[in-house]
Amino acid sequence: MGSLPDEFYRISKLPPYVFATVNEMKAKLRAAQYDVVDFGMGNPDGATPRPIVSKLAEAARNPKNHRYSVSRGIPNLRHEICKRYARNYGVELDPEDEAIVTIGSKDALAHLLFAVVGPGDHVITPAPCYPIHQWGVIMAEGEAVPLPVSNPADFLNGLEDHYRKATKPPQIILMNFPHNPTTACVDLDFFKEVIRMAHQHGTMVVHDFAYADLGFDGYRAPSILQVDGAKDVAVEIFTMSKSYNMAGWRVGFCVGNKKMIKALARIKSYLDYGNFQPIQIASIIGLRECEGEVEKIRHLYEKRRDLLVDGLNAAGWPVEKPRGSMFVWAPIPEAFRAAGSLEFSKLLLEKALVAVSPGIGFGPAGDGHVRFALIENHHRSRQAIRCVKQFLKDCKAV
Repeated sequence: MGSLPDEFYRISKLPPYVFATVNEMKAKLRAAQYDVVDFGMGNPDGATPRPIVSKLAEAARNPKNHRYSVSRGIPNLRHEICKRYARNYGVELDPEDEAIVTIGSKDALAHLLFAVVGPGDHVITPAPCYPIHQWGVIMAEGEAVPLPVSNPADFLNGLEDHYRKATKPPQIILMNFPHNPTTACVDLDFFKEVIRMAHQHGTMVVHDFAYADLGFDGYRAPSILQVDGAKDVAVEIFTMSKSYNMAGWRVGFCVGNKKMIKALARIKSYLDYGNFQPIQIASIIGLRECEGEVEKIRHLYEKRRDLLVDGLNAAGWPVEKPRGSMFVWAPIPEAFRAAGSLEFSKLLLEKALVAVSPGIGFGPAGDGHVRFALIENHHRSRQAIRCVKQFLKDCKAV
């Protein structure tokens, strides 16, 4: 009798989930009644703005909205995201063929890669990176080419160097700024240079703009579509998860180049019928009426950043303030650096009851750091800072 294979083809390409080790430790500690302060997952803790929730409840009561929707998203929602781009970035988009609704940004990115990447195609990815940016390429049979991203100038230099030396130009340049996990931010001139190279070599560009609205100290993240000629080669992925506290709702968009949008629409037409229609209707209200709430959310993250970074520095852990994103990218204290980010994260959890994401989970380039997500309130953050301070003090005394 035949048996099932020990490993399936695409699953065999994926590495062990590094974050699982910390998650298992965290679960055991909590089961033993220990109070763990958790900065691990970038999972917004705030409530979705009330007008969005109210509209969802209203739309869900209408039986007409219980049927299948359309995989591209309802027209009014596509119109609304285009209006937001015009209002916030001065970018004009055609809702019919330059915008598509997706089931969050992961859906947009993973299925776009499946649509436009072929076996052996090179895709430039950030190093370190959010896991789907690398493994989405590999699952699509492409070859990820990691370039250091913590210093944007180094990324551009690496890109130029790759074009000079590679036997074939990359199929795609994949980026996200503000960057997860390093929090690196760029200006419009950076994007102009990327678009110039993409035009010159016939390369597509995908910009994951998940933290579009989370800029601090007056910094406002630019859209890549603000660059003249960007729509000829580029798409941008925007999500309502962070800007509107709608992570669990799974509403994202891909906007820009018509050919890439058409390819994504084609592959999605085989895979899904889009989001539940009441969620899409509620999202229209969010985009139309809740910009003030977005600013409140941004301000809250800025306050949390200030509290956490100032506290860590005062505790003897030197950390820089990020200009954007919902994270703090903290270099491992010198005394623990040789152990690596996973062992340090386990030690911090065991001794200080503070959970962070080990940098190695974002690739080898991240191993010298850990990532804090700004998802704990001020009281909990202060508690964590006290525990970290004591932990560092105890370690010095040993």
